[in-house]
Amino acid sequence: MRKIPFGPNYDEMLNPNLMPKDIREKALNTKEKDELDSINLFNITWKDENNQVRKLVLPKELTGIDANIVVLLGKYFPSGSHKVGPAYSTLIEGCVDGDIIPGEHTILGPSTGNFGIGVSYICRLMGYEAVVIMPDNMSRERYERIQKYGAKLDLTPGSESDVILTLERTYKLKENPKNKALAQFELFPNYRFHRYVTGNSAIEAVKGVGNGRIACFCSAPGSAGTLAAGDEIKKIYPECKIAALEPYECSTLADGGRGQHRIEGIGDKMITLIHNALTTDFVVEIKDEETVQALKVIHDGTEVLVEMGINREVAEFMKNLFGPSGMCNIIGAIKMAKYLKLGVDDNVVTIATDSFDRYESVIENLDSRYLEVEDFVLKRWAKDIFLRQKDDLVYDFRGPQAKEQLFKQKESDWLKFGYSKEYLDEMRQMEFWENEYNKIRHYNEKIIEMR
Repeated sequence: MRKIPFGPNYDEMLNPNLMPKDIREKALNTKEKDELDSINLFNITWKDENNQVRKLVLPKELTGIDANIVVLLGKYFPSGSHKVGPAYSTLIEGCVDGDIIPGEHTILGPSTGNFGIGVSYICRLMGYEAVVIMPDNMSRERYERIQKYGAKLDLTPGSESDVILTLERTYKLKENPKNKALAQFELFPNYRFHRYVTGNSAIEAVKGVGNGRIACFCSAPGSAGTLAAGDEIKKIYPECKIAALEPYECSTLADGGRGQHRIEGIGDKMITLIHNALTTDFVVEIKDEETVQALKVIHDGTEVLVEMGINREVAEFMKNLFGPSGMCNIIGAIKMAKYLKLGVDDNVVTIATDSFDRYESVIENLDSRYLEVEDFVLKRWAKDIFLRQKDDLVYDFRGPQAKEQLFKQKESDWLKFGYSKEYLDEMRQMEFWENEYNKIRHYNEKIIEMR
């Protein structure tokens, strides 16, 4: 059996200063030189070389609100997206448990993009063959990145909203015992990574910003892994409101809608198994065209942003920071700040999963659909989407009836994949989620021991 190149444990991903100093220095020095060196596993963290969370506090000239919107930046993770974190966590837990063996198992990665890229990257570094199962109508840059890292593609019909077909295909491929799935929608390493690493990083990110607390955490569920950060934030700031954002065109959480949309990475026509409905306070619908228009403004409208009063250096810095799901999260954060009537000392935290580098084709598509995309158009979009954003399409899910709606939706989505009603009913109690979360201690110790 080949040796597994073990990387960091959960503590080290949260706080890289806990890594052996020589490993941390080597990882930082290798990051730009050779992204395929397995030492890059130790760069899976929200922190920079100074152990500070990589973030951006959005200029208020852009958001048009009093509250601070703090965006954690996922582009600096290896492979260019924070999705590499749950991909690694799921694989390393499988290695620790002895369920995934190098040279014996092929890894399956059901995804609409970023998780698939993360799976292909992690498998390249750790020496596994990988097959990424995803819809056949995603951005071409995603397919190219996956193949660049050496994974095979298994494409299912449809687009972002047809991820259920990728799950069905994954279950079919799992019938072969050689295949092991890093099933982001249902395996709890995804929850553990984001609750512990992302949640505590978010708590650190607001230190020195406003009142240093978090009034609201917003994230659009794809797998709903990132949303788990809210569980940890609520533990420190119980008053924090957690908002799940979804496409207006695919309003599955709000009302069971399952339409098509174009915000890649979210809105997958289901409530995922690892989505903790107990801590979801609000569901917010975001119009998909606004996210693409907003991306166009940020990427191509530097002069428009400067004219709005944004510092040129900041406008240039933002140019390549976001993808459509990041813009969705920012729009949702603005909506929630207005809805909750937050003030100058209050902080809303959200996430930029990836960056512009995998969405050039999305902007090309937008350009082809509009007669004009000159600066005067971008100026109008900037005002309508950011400064004049409304607090509408926000649904309160704190009551028992709304919670029951989510629980029933989960039953509808997951009983057919072999999960029992008794198991799903356990998820109605916070004890279930705490037990899953507390497994971090075991994996922290085992990863160090086996490394």
